[in-house]
Amino acid sequence: MELDVAAEPAASTAVITMEPNEALGIVAQVAVTLAGFAGVVVVFRPDSVHQWSPVDRFRLRLLLSNSIFPLAYSLFGMLLLTMKPPPESIWRWCSAFVASCQIPFAITSIKITRTLAAADFKDVSKGVFYPLFALATAVMILQFYNLAVLNSFWPFFAGIFVHLIGAMAQFVRLVLLLPAKDDSSARH
Repeated sequence: MELDVAAEPAASTAVITMEPNEALGIVAQVAVTLAGFAGVVVVFRPDSVHQWSPVDRFRLRLLLSNSIFPLAYSLFGMLLLTMKPPPESIWRWCSAFVASCQIPFAITSIKITRTLAAADFKDVSKGVFYPLFALATAVMILQFYNLAVLNSFWPFFAGIFVHLIGAMAQFVRLVLLLPAKDDSSARH
C-alpha cells in the first residue's frame, strides 16, 4: 500500500490568518474589558477620583482613552464591513478615522502633561514611556501612509494595538503604584 503524498497538503505550508471582522470583534471585547478594569481601579482606590492627585487622574484618563479609542475604531471598522459591498478604500477610511481622533487626543494630552509638575513624573519609567511614545508616533505616521498609499488592514490594526498596549501599561501602573500625594488636598 502506497501513500499518496501529493494528495495531502504539507503542514508547513498552511497559513492561518484571522479575518478583519474577527480581529475587530475580539479587540472590541478586550477594550470593553480594559474599560471595566478602570472602574475596578476607581472602586478599590481609598479616595474618590476627585481627591486623586493630578498625575493619577491623568493616568486614569489615559487608561480610559486607550480603552475607548480601540472600541470606537473597531466599531467603525465593523460598520464599514457591514456595507455590501464594503467600500474599496475601507482601510483608508479607518486610518483617517484613527488620525482624526488621535491628533486632538495627542494635543490635549501634551497640554495636560505640561500643566503637571516635574515631581509628579518622578516614578515614570522612561524605559516604558519613551518606547511607547516612539511606537505611537510611528503608528500615527503609518496611519497617514495607509491613508495615502497602502489601504491595508494591518496599519489600522497597529493603531488599535498601540492603544491597547498603552491601556495595559496604565492599568498596571494604577494598580501597582501607590497613589500619588496631592499637595492641594493635603492643605484642606
